[in-house]
Amino acid sequence: MTFINKVIWITGASSGIGKAVALELSKYNCKLILSSRRTTVLNDVKNECLLPKNVEVLTLDLADYKTMTTVVTKAISFFGKVDILINNGGISQRSLIIDTDIEVDKKLMDIDYLGTIALSKALLPHFISQKTGHFVTVTSLMGKFSSPYRSAYCGAKHALHGFFDALRLEHEKDNIKVTMICPGFVNTNVARNALTGDGSIQNKQDHATENGLEVSVFAKRMLKAIKQEKFEVYIGKGETKGVYLKRFFPKLLHRIILRSKVR
Repeated sequence: MTFINKVIWITGASSGIGKAVALELSKYNCKLILSSRRTTVLNDVKNECLLPKNVEVLTLDLADYKTMTTVVTKAISFFGKVDILINNGGISQRSLIIDTDIEVDKKLMDIDYLGTIALSKALLPHFISQKTGHFVTVTSLMGKFSSPYRSAYCGAKHALHGFFDALRLEHEKDNIKVTMICPGFVNTNVARNALTGDGSIQNKQDHATENGLEVSVFAKRMLKAIKQEKFEVYIGKGETKGVYLKRFFPKLLHRIILRSKVR
């Protein structure tokens, strides 16, 4: 698979992984649609791209998931089609279960899960009609195993794996691909923007995230996985081993995470 002449739609494109992927993709001869809630910042990202004339901005709030049919119609109107949807938008959470208001759990599910699948379902008929399409969904290693202080986030990310594995099975006959991208620690603002138990923003970085993979390195590895049409890929440092420990030695992983005192 090649990115040449493809139309690629990226959610959460105003910062972090989404921005890095957009800038990297702009080096190819492809068209980009950039989405997030922050229109002004998206325009800044557009202007940083190699060929801004090949980039369109489409404001999108994943929490407003009942409007996705209209949003998809607008996205298709830019270049006449969409070939790849990179579901990257979302938020994280840092609080103990006992301290987390149920409204925080709901917000994580509304944005990270329901918003993502509503957008994907709205675009699905377009992919079916053109007999090709590729859903790329950025979940997390927390979609494969869990960690303290991230219960709502882990729940939403686990749910994405269940949904998109089913979508891949149902629509292989329509030549529709699904790639699940599972980041470990990546040096972005995900921790700073995470919600705490009462729904307020944490507004501080954590040590593990700060010392995570550089986002530009992550973007290159992610695009390689998309090109290869991988089903699922784990991108990070040593923390990626947790996926295999969970599968074969779950009690050992449990003890390792407890000793790490991760926040």
